[in-house]
Amino acid sequence: MIDEIRVAHITATDLSLHYLLLNQLRFLQKKGYIVTGISSPGAETKYLNQTSIRFLPIQITRHPFTPIHDLRALWQLYQTFRRERFTIVHTHTPKPGLLGQLAAKVAGVPVIVNTLHGFYFHERMTPLLRRFYIAIEKIAAACSDVILSQNSEDVETAIQEGICQREKIKFLGNGIDLDRFDPGRMEREKVNRTRADLGIAKNARVVGFVGRLVREKGLLELFAAMRLVSERVPNVILLVVGPVDSEKRDALSSETAREYGIEANCRFTGLRQDMPELYSLMDVFVLPSHREGFPRAPMEASAMGVPSIVTDIRGCRQVVEQGQNGLLVPLGDVNALADAITTLLNDSEIARKMSQAARRIAQERFDERFVFERVQEEYAHLLRNKHIPIPLPQTSVNRTNSL
Repeated sequence: MIDEIRVAHITATDLSLHYLLLNQLRFLQKKGYIVTGISSPGAETKYLNQTSIRFLPIQITRHPFTPIHDLRALWQLYQTFRRERFTIVHTHTPKPGLLGQLAAKVAGVPVIVNTLHGFYFHERMTPLLRRFYIAIEKIAAACSDVILSQNSEDVETAIQEGICQREKIKFLGNGIDLDRFDPGRMEREKVNRTRADLGIAKNARVVGFVGRLVREKGLLELFAAMRLVSERVPNVILLVVGPVDSEKRDALSSETAREYGIEANCRFTGLRQDMPELYSLMDVFVLPSHREGFPRAPMEASAMGVPSIVTDIRGCRQVVEQGQNGLLVPLGDVNALADAITTLLNDSEIARKMSQAARRIAQERFDERFVFERVQEEYAHLLRNKHIPIPLPQTSVNRTNSL
């Protein structure tokens, strides 16, 4: 008989563990699971080691083709799973999803779960490369007990591409902390101080972007669009929030804005902790991404009552309802992106209605607690099917950290 249910969540970076998964891990911990987070060590490792969630560092590269590093990570994951005797291994994002599930299968982990944060393949890829990534997804899916897709469109894509059978993949959704992202809690003095610290004039109109600084997030299209917008709208600022993703081949930096002649209209903040205040500065949020699963940033913007402009692709369509909480624009269409930004900056009545709808839609659809409950219910279902006892909620949890 198993006395405790040990769960490992695996992702590529400690950044993801901190900002994307930590609330979910804490929720599972309160429900009685013994929870461990596994990822590459980095800038967030110190913080993770100060939480109640146990953290194990294993170097997992996010580059697509690194066979030597991947074999090393696969072996380390296998050894860890054998030593720790996890009952459930739950993987996230493409590379950890493949390596983590393979290692868990070989190690004999009873329950293997993968959260699908969006497929790596997309319409702009060459057919050969697209088939390669689909083949990788098929291998990973063969190891899963269940795949939890954040995006409902990806469920149908998985079935159509033969990645898995319908009974193996379920819609999960995605969510955020609506208590944290609540415009009613914002202190105007704090927001004004943040504006001043960033050198943004009181009368400036602010277009916001939040995400990794890489080409696939659509930043080049956004820079080109802002060059057009700056000719139409006076005193407009592009606020770019997020880290330079130096591990990616398509990484960008603030220097890229100089090439488009808009550096004077840009503010690059890097990674920030004061996201509610930063959203409060924005008149419109923009994510012209090429590929998404179910992006968090436009959910956060909606929760803060900020209208969003996103590309009309899988994932983004899950967050933005055309004409309600924002606008959808064709992928790669700079003129359409510039027109949409200009419309929301110049038409205050449309922007006001979208702002009101954005908060309401966020409350109805983007509460992360709904997602946590679905994960817990799926764990219980899988454990029952394997005749493994379900843990009881704990009133107190002892903190355990490990390196």
